[in-house]
Amino acid sequence: MLDRFLLQGPEDARFTILLAHGAGAPMDSASMTATAKALADADFRVARFEFAYMAARRSGIRKPPPRAETLNPEYEAAIAALGAKGPLIIGGKSMGGRVASMIADDLHDKGKIAGLLCLGYPFHPPGQPDKLRTGHLKQLTTPALICQGTRDEFGTRDEVPGYDLSERIEILWLEDGDHDLKPRKIISGFSATDHLATMAKAAKAWAARLPI
Repeated sequence: MLDRFLLQGPEDARFTILLAHGAGAPMDSASMTATAKALADADFRVARFEFAYMAARRSGIRKPPPRAETLNPEYEAAIAALGAKGPLIIGGKSMGGRVASMIADDLHDKGKIAGLLCLGYPFHPPGQPDKLRTGHLKQLTTPALICQGTRDEFGTRDEVPGYDLSERIEILWLEDGDHDLKPRKIISGFSATDHLATMAKAAKAWAARLPI
């Protein structure tokens, strides 16, 4: 059993980033591990955690992902347990970022977080572009950065510009990236490592502009 948080990056970092996992993979998946390393290498303090249904799988209890909004209290509890001393950015991979986005404004209004970082936001279920998950993003007041692969089946570069999104949301497009931000190098000329480094560099520049 892993500790509640996986921590890496400098302890004296200006910003801490709390990341939740996606619906189907744990906090120590290859994708989450590579993402956390890239952000830690960019001088963020990175903390990863798991929702209870995913943690239960480590004990052999196979539970399906619950509705995203039911995880809001768990995310808020993780923030409280982490007790970050400096400015905190919340977010995560896919569903984890979606959950963070649903609690962001209340926390930002209370001065508890500085921003929102979503990695592969699930704008809609794959193959169901009419079932948008963007209603709460129209009026989002929290500064947000969404890092999205251009061929992400949960929201491509052709689709997302047509959505009604808050002006507080910035989007970093990663060429030929999939839902894990991974490109096909033979097509794009970029590797997954290249894209994660670009993501981390953009996150660092974005965080430096946050009003704290």
